[in-house]
Amino acid sequence: MKRVLVTGATGFIGVRAALLLLKRGYEVHALGRKPPQDENVKFHRCDVLDLEAVRAAIPEIRATHLLHLAWDVTPGRYWQAAENVDWAKASLHLMHAFAAAGGGRAVFAGTCAEYQWGAPRFFELQTPCMPATLYGKAKDALRRDIEAFASTAGVSIAWGRIFYPFGPGEKSGRLVSDAIKALLCGTPFPTSHGRQRRDYLHVDDVAGVFAALTDSDVQGPVNIGSGHAVAVRVILEAIARIAGGAACLRFGERELPENEPAIIEADTTRLNSEVGFLPKYDLAAGLADTVAWWQRQRR
Repeated sequence: MKRVLVTGATGFIGVRAALLLLKRGYEVHALGRKPPQDENVKFHRCDVLDLEAVRAAIPEIRATHLLHLAWDVTPGRYWQAAENVDWAKASLHLMHAFAAAGGGRAVFAGTCAEYQWGAPRFFELQTPCMPATLYGKAKDALRRDIEAFASTAGVSIAWGRIFYPFGPGEKSGRLVSDAIKALLCGTPFPTSHGRQRRDYLHVDDVAGVFAALTDSDVQGPVNIGSGHAVAVRVILEAIARIAGGAACLRFGERELPENEPAIIEADTTRLNSEVGFLPKYDLAAGLADTVAWWQRQRR
């Protein structure tokens, strides 16, 4: 029996990844502070930041696989939050406990913020990792430690670098969810000029990548994006065509930081050819699905 331990199983990505792993035949165990909604996911109450609690819980679960998604990514503060250091320490401790309990395959959530900004396209094995934020630095340092440890512990490691996820249930403070809510309510939505280009991928596809990575033997970093960066202005105008309220878009009323990258785009060669994953949603279909979800919430 394949038994996977999932952290962050009630989060934006994790709740979907846990269900997809069930469909792949895994016995799914969730480690966290809140129980998952699906009763088929076995729950173990444990704060991942509590090192002693983790050390006690892991041997009882005896997981063959680990999918570690838990991290504090509260919009507006996580980029430079001191807690990133705590999460990196706890994540490395989790890896040690998992390996000590006999685990053989681990997948961790990374971020495109590990890369050095400025490249027109990010390649996992070519683009330098020189993070500009504490969040990116903590993730990058964790990856290096995890990979070094795994090479001596006999654990297979994959590292999924998330670009820009969006979709139903996204927290407030994110571009797509905030824009949809504002336009549906007919309230002004001040934003930048919108010429910066970003690589967005529907959350169901992001979760699908993590499930596929967990169930594969692909090792090292893998970009999780669409492979096509689109101007923010184009994305917002597409939302307005679906949701209405185009007059509420206020382009140019918010300034971008001087160091804001012009483009953040994933190369998805490893994702497509080695993992064998192709997205279910293109951008238009993903936005339509997300707007429809928010419309149902309002009703």
